[in-house]
Amino acid sequence: MSLHTIDQVFKLQDGETARIHGWVRSKSRIGGLTFAIIRDGTGEMQVAARKGVADDKSISAINDASKESAVVVEGSVKTDPRASGGKEIQVKSFQVLAKAEKWPITKSAVTSPSFLYDNRHLSIRGRKSAAVMKVRAEIIYASFDFFVQGGFTLISAPTIVQSACEGGSTLFELDYFGQKVYLSQSAQLYEEAAIFAFEKVFIFQPAFRAEKSKTSKHLTEFWMIEAEQAFVEQQDNLKLQEELVHAIVSRVVEKRAKELATLGRNVRVPEKPLPRISYDEVLGMASKKGIGFTWGEDIPTNVERMVSQAFDRPFFITDYPLSARGFYHMTKPDNDKVTKSADLIAPEGYGEIATGGERVSDYDMLLERVKKQELPAESFQWYLDLRKYGMSTHAGFGIGVERTARWLCGLKHIRAASLFPRTMTRVNP
Repeated sequence: MSLHTIDQVFKLQDGETARIHGWVRSKSRIGGLTFAIIRDGTGEMQVAARKGVADDKSISAINDASKESAVVVEGSVKTDPRASGGKEIQVKSFQVLAKAEKWPITKSAVTSPSFLYDNRHLSIRGRKSAAVMKVRAEIIYASFDFFVQGGFTLISAPTIVQSACEGGSTLFELDYFGQKVYLSQSAQLYEEAAIFAFEKVFIFQPAFRAEKSKTSKHLTEFWMIEAEQAFVEQQDNLKLQEELVHAIVSRVVEKRAKELATLGRNVRVPEKPLPRISYDEVLGMASKKGIGFTWGEDIPTNVERMVSQAFDRPFFITDYPLSARGFYHMTKPDNDKVTKSADLIAPEGYGEIATGGERVSDYDMLLERVKKQELPAESFQWYLDLRKYGMSTHAGFGIGVERTARWLCGLKHIRAASLFPRTMTRVNP
């Protein structure tokens, strides 16, 4: 008999035979009945073994099965409102394929985040961890569909690079056959080259930031979805981000309702257009709260969190000072100290999930920026050269997958949004 997934079994009628394989989540005995919760990659199902229905060998096997043992179960489907999901399998055959040793993750251990991440190779089997990863996957699926349907071409960019895209202080340095190179912070510069061939491009790949930060929103290795378009300006760029976020949240709410319920999250699809406030307005809000920072600095994390808590849906912070942005950002025609850029901020205190803006298209302007910031001009020569050969207005952005998942899943720390997180203090397992 062919195998069923657990989600398929829930669609079977009473009396039909089902055969599943999976792992033992938990087990209990009541009188002459042994119950087990079996999970696979699609869900969980209760199975019940009774003498006279299951043979003696199967009764012995289910009684002997330890938590997280791999098993195969065959039996008839029965409706039972007491069972999770309203159905169970009445066992006819139960076989242990691989018996697990005593499970080390106990209820007391769950209170220790350090222990759980030391044993992340095991703790990812938990209901909540699995739910988060499925939501994360749905974010990626939704993004791919959104960009493909919008006529964007998927590209790849190097992760070993010669120059910084963001800040030089956050680069991971490597020895590349005697040459100094770095792990990529962003694929943006390569996307800008690719728009000449494809006009609209996107990528999905890891980014690396050696940020010495222990906040709840920082990872040293994370995944980014980035997009770049030719012949557009910043307003078009903001609209594209609005459409993407709307598509992502709509997809997650539709496809991952069960996972959101497991996480205790009630997520609403945000209305469009998303609200917009300026950097100067944020400065004013912070001042009223007695949280000072100087114009020209990046917005501090505590200020970003404070502003984020005032909103119930994502919003943009626009018009950042050039001093708080990368050298490639286009400035406003009437103010060369303010950029045509924005951060997309998640509500409820979760903070920034995306950054984007219009890029400099003029060769002389970009060269002057490179010189002012004392960047290695030779490393950026190819990037400067793009401005000599038909560079149109263009804009783009990058959205962090883990940060988006953290917001949608309601996670306290971003490390929970990564299967095997990398932070300042963690590189194992």
